[in-house]
Amino acid sequence: MIVIKSEITISELAKLMNVSVHQIRYFEEKGVLQPAYTDTNQYRKYGMDQIYELARILLLRKLEVPVQSIKECMISHSADQHLQLLHHSLQNIEAELLRLQELRQFILKVLQEQQSYSLQPGQFHIKKRKSTFLKSFIQLDSHTRLNAAVLAEQADHIPNLFESDIHYLYDGSDTVTLYLETEAPGDVALSEGEYLTRQCIIQEEELEHRIEQFFDYAAAQSIPLLGPLVVIERSYLSLFSPDMLHYELQALIAPVAKSEGGNPT
Repeated sequence: MIVIKSEITISELAKLMNVSVHQIRYFEEKGVLQPAYTDTNQYRKYGMDQIYELARILLLRKLEVPVQSIKECMISHSADQHLQLLHHSLQNIEAELLRLQELRQFILKVLQEQQSYSLQPGQFHIKKRKSTFLKSFIQLDSHTRLNAAVLAEQADHIPNLFESDIHYLYDGSDTVTLYLETEAPGDVALSEGEYLTRQCIIQEEELEHRIEQFFDYAAAQSIPLLGPLVVIERSYLSLFSPDMLHYELQALIAPVAKSEGGNPT
């Protein structure tokens, strides 16, 4: 009499389902999968029922169902409950895709900013800037340095400080206000236009001197400036020079008045 083999070993099952033997044994330990039987040599044997069970287990794990909940899910969950699992998993995937897209945009921003600093170290140039909304979060005396205690007081209002562009506005008053960009109208709107710009990789104590140089250059070149001086600190660029700070100084260039004939006066 010829006996036709219809069951497979644990190693054959693992190879068939593209998992490890260790994973199958783990599922057995947790009570969510059992062999069809154990033969006289104590080898586990698995048939078609176990293949289908393992397929469902792997699908549920892909949907991030905890192993402890899989047995209950397989036994008692209705079709509607399984649909809910799929919808929940889809929501998680869409959230993760959004997170990855935002991460991609941030990486591209860091690469672009670093390239800009590398190509134009310390040079003055004119850059067009779109209208930008800013929301204030700290106000300091003009002679007071930002410190850890001041930042900690505002922790609830500072999202992801390590990746934010911090804007300092110097308007000639005795205070300096720190802002973060916001999509909605905020406390201040920087006008669209051409800005005299200089990028600096310096120690913090050098900033005041660089600001003086900035205004001296504008005066020497007869560049009329309008509004406050904007100082942007990009802390994330310290990846490339850990002991230095990356600043960009910006000031709006006043539009040149035109005569009735259309020629600059």
